This record gives sequence, C-alpha cells and structure tokens, in this order.
Amino acid sequence: MKKIIKILKNSIFRICVGGVLFVAAILAHGFGMRSFALGLDVAALLISGTPVFIDAIRGILRRDLLDEKFLMSVASVGAFFINEWSEGVAVMLFFLVGETFEKMAVKRSRSSIRSLMSIRPDEAVLLTAEGEVTVDADDVKVGDVIIIRSGERVPVDCEVLFGAADADSSSMTGEALPVSVKAGDSLDSGIVIINGMLRCRCIRPAESSAASRILELVECANETKSKEENFITKFSHFYTPIVVGCAILLAILLPIFKITTVDDAVRRALMFLVISCPCALVISVPMAFFGGIGGAASRGILFKGGNVFSKVARLDTVAFDKTGTLTNGNFKVRGVIPYGVDKNTVIEYAAAAEQGSNHPIAKAVAAMRPRAKAPEFVKELTGEGIIASIDGHTVAAGNSALMRRVNVDPPKNPRGTVLVALDGVLIGELIISDKIKPEAKEALESLTALGVKRLAIISGDRKDNVKAVANNLSLSEIYYELTPEQKYEKLRELISASRSTAFVGDGINDAPSLASADVGIAMGGIGQDSAIEAADLVLMTDNLAKIPEAVRLARKTVGIAKFNIFFALGVKLSILVLGALGITGMWLAVFADVGVAVLAILNSMRTLIFRKNPYR
Repeated sequence: MKKIIKILKNSIFRICVGGVLFVAAILAHGFGMRSFALGLDVAALLISGTPVFIDAIRGILRRDLLDEKFLMSVASVGAFFINEWSEGVAVMLFFLVGETFEKMAVKRSRSSIRSLMSIRPDEAVLLTAEGEVTVDADDVKVGDVIIIRSGERVPVDCEVLFGAADADSSSMTGEALPVSVKAGDSLDSGIVIINGMLRCRCIRPAESSAASRILELVECANETKSKEENFITKFSHFYTPIVVGCAILLAILLPIFKITTVDDAVRRALMFLVISCPCALVISVPMAFFGGIGGAASRGILFKGGNVFSKVARLDTVAFDKTGTLTNGNFKVRGVIPYGVDKNTVIEYAAAAEQGSNHPIAKAVAAMRPRAKAPEFVKELTGEGIIASIDGHTVAAGNSALMRRVNVDPPKNPRGTVLVALDGVLIGELIISDKIKPEAKEALESLTALGVKRLAIISGDRKDNVKAVANNLSLSEIYYELTPEQKYEKLRELISASRSTAFVGDGINDAPSLASADVGIAMGGIGQDSAIEAADLVLMTDNLAKIPEAVRLARKTVGIAKFNIFFALGVKLSILVLGALGITGMWLAVFADVGVAVLAILNSMRTLIFRKNPYR
C-alpha cells in the first residue's frame, strides 16, 4: 500500500497519467462523446491536481488565500464551471509540469551548496596509547594526535608533526594545483591528502575549524537577501492582491456594462488569476543569488550574503593594504646600517626586543637571532613599533614616530624600515623588504579593465617601501606611514567620493577598515575571527586574481536576477492586458505563468556556470 501511495505522489507519474487522460479526453470530445470526455477530464484533473487542491485548502485554513496553489485551484475548477474542461485540466497539468521542473532546478542549484558538506569529514583516526581509534571528528580535542592517510580529508585544523605528503586544497580554495606539506606546516580541515601519511596535532576543534567556518558562512549568506530579493518580497505583497482584485472586478463589471457575457467575463477573470502568480519572480530571483553563492564558494570566494553581490558588481574604487595583500608578507632583513656600534650589537638588541611581537616584520627581525635573550618588559605601540627592557637597557625598535616618542632624533631620510635605539641613542637601521605577489599586476589590470576607476594603497609601511611597490604595479595613489586609525579615516574619504569602495586587507590589523568599507575583502582569512566578522567577502587564498573573478561573478549574478525581473514582469503585464481585452486564451495565460517561470529558472541556473573571461 505504501508503494502505491508513493507512486501516486510522484509528480512524474501524475504528469504522465494525467497527460494520457487529457489527450484521451480531447479525442473523445472530438468524436462527440461529451460525457465520456468529461469523465476523463475530471479524472485527469484529480490525478494531476489533488495535492495542489489539498495545499490550497491548507492555505485557506492558514488564511493565506493568495498563494499560487490557491489561484491555480480556483482557475482550474472555475474553467470546469464555464464548460472549459480542457483548459481547466491544462491549467493544472501545466502547473504541475512547471512545479516539477522548478523542484528539479532548485535541487540542481542546491547541489553546489550541498557538495560543500563533503568537505567536513565526520570521522577522524585518533592515536591513543592503545593504538589507532576511529572517533567522531567533533570528539577530537586540541592537542590530540591524529593520523591522516592517502585519500582522506583532514578532519580538523592541525599541525603536521611527522611525515610528508601532497595535498589537494581545491575544495577549500578553488586552487587546482596540489601543494606539498611537511612537518611544521599547518593544514585546514577539508583538504584531501593525495599521497603519503601524516601524523598531526589538532590545533582547533571541529566546530571552529576552517571547513565548519566555510559551511557556516555559506549557510548564513543564504539568509541575507539582496536588494533584488527584497524588492520581489515587497512587490509580491501588493502585486498579487491587486491583480486578484482586478480579476474580481472584470468578472463583475464586464457583464454589468454589457461589454461581454458572464461566461466570457468569468473566463477572463480566471486567466487573470493564472497569469497573476508571481512564481517566476519568487523562485528565479532568489535562485540566481543562491546559485551565485554556491558557485562562488566552490571557487574559494565566500560572499557573506546576497546583498554583497550588488555592492561588488558596482565597485569603482578598491583600496589595498600593502603587507600580506599586494606583497606576500614574507619579510627578510636585507641589510643593517650601524651607527657607532657593530652590526651584531644592532641585531642582538633588535632581535631580543622584537621577540615580544607577532607582527610579520618583528618576526623577521627576531628570526635573525632565535636565541636572543628574552626581554624583561615589552610595550608594543600599534603603528609605531616596540619598546623593551633588556638587561636594564631600554631598547626601541620601530619607525620615526617611535623614535620621537622616546626622544630620539630620527634620520631625515631613513634608509631602513626599522630604526633601533638603545637608551635614547640611535644605534642603527634595519633594511627589510618584501616581495610583490606574482599575480598582483595582472589582477590590478583586470580590475581596471572591469571599470574600476580608482586603485589605491593604504599602508602603515614606510614611504620608500610603499612607493617601490606602487611603481612596480603602476599605481599613482598611495598613502603611507598610517596608523590603523589613520587608515580608517583615509578610507572614509575614499568612500565619500565613490559609488562603491572595497578595502582589501589581511583581516587582523585592518579590521576597522574592512568593517567600514562598502565591501570588506579579507585575503585568506578563513581561520581568523576578525576577518570573518569584519569582511563582506572572504577569499580562501591570498591570490589577488580572485578579486576580479569575484567582480565578474557578482556582475553576472546581478545581471541575471535583474533580467528575470524585467522579463517576467514584462511578459506577465502584456498578457494581463491581452487577457482583459479578451484577445488571448487560457493557453497563453498558462505560458505566462509556467513558461515564463521555466525560462527564468533556466536563466538563473546560468550562475552555476562561470567562464574566466576578464572582460565579462
């Protein structure tokens, strides 16, 4: 019995059986067998429309009278009452075809989201005193040691303790090329180990791992509507009631003013009900953004909501942080300029002081003397440098602003990035450099080709370093030696003079600027709370080429959504007028509803297909 009920509920079965009965009824009617034809039409209507009628009744009980199923039920039953049996069945049958197709299309578009679920493994192999034990990934705690073999996904964020392997991070970052990992490297959950075996230590629990963060971002993104989606929601609230009211007026007023017969007036009113269903808009527009979010996520670009697409699509200004954004962030001390002391003295005191900081430049300095004596006291000043106490001496390492703070006269034209002072006397400069990312120039050229008119660097680094990067990338607008607060103020100036401004940063020191920009873009910041919270767009990698790719994808998604709105409204309003004038029949009304919905949905599914054309 359950199998029979399941078959009867299957929409494909109902379409096939209903279609056969519908054709048979038309043939019977052609041979003059009206009673037999009526019986076949009634059977076809019940088989194809019973679930719709049930949902319509439930809607009435919920006082939701104007949904599409209620309107279709009234139109099909009403057609029977005015002896338009075939048209009554056609309305329901084609509505069922359209509804089935819509479900298949939604299922297809959701697959890009559901495929992301596979990036988070459910199990992990835990190494215990008794040996290897398979446990739930959620049960792995920070510090636990796990084993990951060839073909397996990394279950939690971890650090490699032993072994070497090639890893595929394409599901996480969209990058196709595998990377080599070895002891000391960090691995994000969701990455697939291609070959080899690794012993790793968990550094972050499953619920806060990279894979979980991605899924959370994507799920939350689908809850934040774009302005196009909000328009459709508001529009449908007054559009359908107005059209239904017009249908009622048609049925009443046309016979009163003797423009047409009662049957024809009711027929025109029923067509109004069929045409008025806004399902083409209600389904296709959100589907466009849903597909855009899923498609972007599979490419390592995480939009934090449908509302971000419109902002990214109309970008005309992009401001970049320098360190770790335009450059790779791997600093090295390239030279030492001593004043009155030997080079080793400068290095010893600078390296000892910088041990107390996590800043990338500080790490580069500290790396010169890994065993330097630890400072007794450390005070870090954001945007300036660090002051430390070492063996009773006061050491200051930072920029000119820090030197002035400790009453040291800095050089008029310093050659180094870091100035070092000992007990109020300048003892040297450290020349530190960073390499520009290889894809940076091409990415900036792509943004310019896409119509971004203003590109700028907003950095806290020294003037010479920022200028060198700007000259390499052919950028003329640069701002340097800024504190985070000054960066924020400068960005506000750019925002006030543009239509839509993006700020691209690393998501830590730049959190205020990321939050204040029209579009905050965090580079490779999935593991950082500040990036996720402050940014609107999170890139899974540090690859700058993802930015123009995000712009192209956003423009395509917004363009598809807008086309669906104008196309659906244009066709519906045209056929509404034709129906009211009695020029068109029920068949065209059915197309205006089901046909337009199918075409709009097919158009929305194009967001799942994205070509890397820099000029589209």
